[in-house]
Amino acid sequence: MTDRTPDPERGAAAFAADRAHVFHSWSAQKGLNPIVIAGAQGCYVWDYDGKRYLDFSSQLVNTNIGHQHPKVTAAIAGQAARLATIAPQHANEARGQAAERIVGLAPDGMSKVFFTNGGADANENAIRMARLHTGRDKVLSFYRSYHGNTGAAIASTGDPRRWPNEHATGHVHFFGPYLYRSSFWAATPEQECQRALEHLEQVITFEGPDTIAAILIETIVGTAGVLVPPPGYLAGVRALADKYGIVWIADEVMCGFGRAGTWFAFEPHGVAPDLITFAKGANSGYVPIGGVIISDEIAATFDERVYPGGLTYSGHPLACASVVATIDAMRDEGIVDNAARIGRQVLGPGLANLAQAHPVIGEVRGLAVFWALDLVSDRATRAMLAPYGGSSQALNELAAHCRAAGLLTFVNFNRLHVVPPCTISDEEAKEGLAILDEAFSAIDRYYEGS
Repeated sequence: MTDRTPDPERGAAAFAADRAHVFHSWSAQKGLNPIVIAGAQGCYVWDYDGKRYLDFSSQLVNTNIGHQHPKVTAAIAGQAARLATIAPQHANEARGQAAERIVGLAPDGMSKVFFTNGGADANENAIRMARLHTGRDKVLSFYRSYHGNTGAAIASTGDPRRWPNEHATGHVHFFGPYLYRSSFWAATPEQECQRALEHLEQVITFEGPDTIAAILIETIVGTAGVLVPPPGYLAGVRALADKYGIVWIADEVMCGFGRAGTWFAFEPHGVAPDLITFAKGANSGYVPIGGVIISDEIAATFDERVYPGGLTYSGHPLACASVVATIDAMRDEGIVDNAARIGRQVLGPGLANLAQAHPVIGEVRGLAVFWALDLVSDRATRAMLAPYGGSSQALNELAAHCRAAGLLTFVNFNRLHVVPPCTISDEEAKEGLAILDEAFSAIDRYYEGS
């Protein structure tokens, strides 16, 4: 759909139906005022008034290939005409092809994929596999993390969404590397890496290595701040996992499939996990899907032993067809390379320029199309511009200004994340940066430092 002809009456009806009958996630319901999206194309969406928004959020950081990519929508339509659904106990062509494409991107020694409905149940099943493979129970994960909203996945999550949902047992949190707000009094990336790994080994020792099934970490922490691990950290995690017989699960739900400028975010670190979870990036969320890429060693655990898990829509044909089309299009069109280039040449330098101009930007961090701005009221103390677990007038005004200027943003606590589609052009990226410049000018008055 590319028709942007205004239809406010239809928009009003859609809004009324939503507010009357739809129960929104992660929200107090009464005060919601959602934008009613009428259509989308590429890096833009628009409402029923015809107003267009540049999508610097990729929705929930998932439209890596952009909105309405014609090859993906055609693949979904073609699959729907041929075989719209089939139970997972049957083989189907789309699922087999999707699995082939995915393991073709994975490290050697990983030749099986278990398909799920999304990222949360991908992590849920990865945890289950690790526990059954090791015969152990505990799962270690970062405090700064998000792994999904199902039982074990939300208990593994570190951010405040976990607090009202802690009903699963056997979950232990630890501090990952975050030099700007170091928990280890580190002054350099090397110190942060070394001390974070020493901390992790201490946690393993005190929890009891023989009780720990898995270390579950986002390769690049996403919602909790776009925390890129320092050189050597993932290699250190791999070494500790090997030392103590622990399964390393890499959560690539948000950072995988081009978001970090590579197919998987762990690739530049020269090490491979035992299980890889993926979801929305694999097909930009066009149809719900997720999955676990399984090492051959763990997969062999279930050669003669029943794996006690499954989902009605595991490997759904429409979703799998969209994965095949997405991976093929990303390869053919150089989309992963574009993400890396745009970060290196446009977004990275542009965000650095914003930080020079606006003191509320305490730190810029990220790569490719995966960036976060750590916002502060004082650069010397690094006092956050919004509290942990909450928002502030300054952040509310920032988001409102962007929205009014036609920019969709991803704001979380004291951070603004810059996470456009991997397909974004130089001109579109510069358009978004210009709007951010104006928005930060509007909230510079909240800076209290000298």
